[in-house]
Amino acid sequence: MYKKTSILGIITARGGSKRVPRKNIKSFLGKPLLTWTIETGKRANVFDRFILTTEDKKIANIGGKYGVEVPFLRPVELAQDKSSSYDTIRHAIEWLHNHDNYNPDWLILLEPSSPGRQPFHIKEAAKLINGNPGFDSLLGISETPGHFSHLKQQQIDKFGIVTRVNDGALMKDLILRNQDVPRSYYINSAIYAFKTSNLFDGDHSLWGNSTYGYIMDNKYSMDIDTLEDWLIAEIKMKRILKNK
Repeated sequence: MYKKTSILGIITARGGSKRVPRKNIKSFLGKPLLTWTIETGKRANVFDRFILTTEDKKIANIGGKYGVEVPFLRPVELAQDKSSSYDTIRHAIEWLHNHDNYNPDWLILLEPSSPGRQPFHIKEAAKLINGNPGFDSLLGISETPGHFSHLKQQQIDKFGIVTRVNDGALMKDLILRNQDVPRSYYINSAIYAFKTSNLFDGDHSLWGNSTYGYIMDNKYSMDIDTLEDWLIAEIKMKRILKNK
């Protein structure tokens, strides 16, 4: 027998977004983008606490309205373009320890720019990390389409000649049929999980030494960074909602 793992759910959302201004509170299919992640996280019902970290008062107000905890406003210096997720998460963990004596075993990070994840994804991730898994971090991954595989990526020289990235293979040596390309996966940004102790092991990283790849269907993979991403995500989300 083992004690139930304590899990903190955490959403990171800052006010600045240059490519899609005010992205986190922009209306996505009728409600602020941020709220899709809040509602999904709440429906998963696996968190001991579920918080939002932001420096933006309007984002904080919307978060509170939709039922996520906003126990503090993030320092502005941790909400810049070059601010790291590590520093942002560590600040949240230290704040909760210092103010509430709350010390979760794991945290699950949900970014608002990936609204396609569903409650069952979070439940499955929580099940994987509960107890004593043989890994110290987890991330959502999806299968890379064959034509985007690293085995088909090309580099071009000053004469316009292309060869495969890294090993310089010629076109005649490549696997050309997509269905023959070995499977590979990309990080879909939908879900991350970390042992809290990773933050304090001296490496200044959320990641530990063993990361589990949680495979998700491509239809749930949405990582909104541009207006084009936004439009594609709306199309994909409409299909998900239609098939529920």
